[in-house]
Amino acid sequence: MSTDLVLLAVLMFGATYPTRALGLLWPGIDRLPRVALDYLQLVGPAVLTALAAVNVMVVVEGDGPPAFHVGIEWVAVVACLAITAWRKNLLLGLVAAVAIVAVARATGLAAIPI
Repeated sequence: MSTDLVLLAVLMFGATYPTRALGLLWPGIDRLPRVALDYLQLVGPAVLTALAAVNVMVVVEGDGPPAFHVGIEWVAVVACLAITAWRKNLLLGLVAAVAIVAVARATGLAAIPI
């Protein structure tokens, strides 16, 4: 197991935790303008989206360079977005996306990117 990414994880924690915990750490946060509150609430999902996008779009095979990847994961992302927008339920969209990828890989329709 490599420990190369431990420092990155600690840095990401240091960068994202204060914005997520701001409501607990700062009792007067409800006095902020609504635009600022909306921004702060979207920081966490934006970081997770960026990390997920890299895992869906980029594949590194062996020691080769990163390559753009189009596969079943894209279908799952579109399905997740559509279900979340339609039902206003992120959990339902995520469950559907995971199910799509799991079924496609279990049936051999999609290979696991290496």
